[in-house]
Parts: sequence; structure tokens; C-alpha cells
Amino acid sequence: MNSILLVDDEQRMLDLLALYLKPHGYVCAKVKSAMEALNYLDKENVDIILLDIMMPEINGWQLCRTIRDFSDVPIIMITARDQQEDIVKGLRLGADDYITKPFDESELLARIEALIRRTTSKALIEVDGLFWDKDRFEITYDNQVIPLTPKEFLMLGHLMNHPNIVVTRERFFEFIWGLHASTEARTIDSHVRNIRDKLRKAGFPIDLYLKTVWGIGYKWVVPKGKTDRI
Repeated sequence: MNSILLVDDEQRMLDLLALYLKPHGYVCAKVKSAMEALNYLDKENVDIILLDIMMPEINGWQLCRTIRDFSDVPIIMITARDQQEDIVKGLRLGADDYITKPFDESELLARIEALIRRTTSKALIEVDGLFWDKDRFEITYDNQVIPLTPKEFLMLGHLMNHPNIVVTRERFFEFIWGLHASTEARTIDSHVRNIRDKLRKAGFPIDLYLKTVWGIGYKWVVPKGKTDRI
């Protein structure tokens, strides 16, 4: 089970969030202030934080900045304010995503799931001499760095982190571009084509691994014993 810290000064909102999340297997801890949140984090580990912005004394922006001084736990800002500058400010202070009130339960769950998937992926994966290194944001083969764009790098890493599982185009939209992106399916196909071309040029047998599932998406196929996650 994943643990979530809910931070909001309104008890009604804390109860509503817990009501949404508990049936989906999340363990929820509820606190009503920044100081309570910091005290909790000093004693407990959590998988994700849902953080309200408009709180008295220490607001969500200040708390987010403080948390980032000692933790990289994923943070989703929850706020009734949807002005662009507020969203940008939260992201620049270290938030990973945001959602505005009132929100749809299914959208909130999708954002939480996407963020948890993104942050729990392996940092270093090796397949047949191909190294995908999340920390260095680098992919290498035969001692050469393959010049992937940031989106190509993330797409390839997502596939390699989920071997033998079909990743739909919709999942790529959610994971790479975000739920509200206006990206078209052909953009995904173009990025995959570029990945194939660059790895093929480097000498890696990409066609043995990266397969198209027609009409659905793509799959990283790895024979048993081939994948070495480090």
C-alpha cells in the first residue's frame, strides 16, 4: 500500500480526500498545519504529499520549499486558485504536480498514480549492453552516449521499466506530457521512430526489443534472463 500525507487546514477537505483515496488502497495521514506536517515527516516516511496552498501562518508554498530542503517526496499542490502564476510558483518551488478545487475524483487518482509510477522507476537499467541512467539523464551503448531528447529519454525509460507490458499512447500522454496536453497520437509515433533510428544508428538491436502493438501503443519485449536492473 502507498502512504499519503494530506495537508489542509480544513477538516472537511481532509476527510473528503481520505474518503476518495482509502477505497483505492491508500493509507492516509491527515494534518491541518505546516508544523504538523513537518513533525509527521520527521518521524514517518510517505510516498506522496497532497498539499493545500492557502493555509494560515505557513502556507503551502513555504512548506513545499521547506520540505524540498530535506526530501524529494512527490508533492501535488491542491488549491482553489487556478491562476497561471500560482501554478508556476508552486512548480518552481519543487512541487511535482497540481490540481485545482473543485476536482474530479478520477483525475486526482490518475495524477497520484502517474506520479507514483514516475518516481518509483528504477534509476539504472541495463539490457544487452544498453544502459539507461536516470540520475545522469543519459543512455549509453558500447561506450557511446546516445543523444535522445528529454521526452525520448523518458519514454524509453518508461518502456524499459515496464518490460513485456503494453504502454498505450494515452499512458505516454499522461506520463510525459500530462493529462491536459493537446498532443496527438502521431507525436508519440514520431518520438518512437526517432528512438529507434538513434539506437539503431548506435548499433543497438532495438528492433528485437521495442515492438509496436498496432492500434494501441508500444512494448519493450525482453526475453527471460536478459534484463538486468541495477
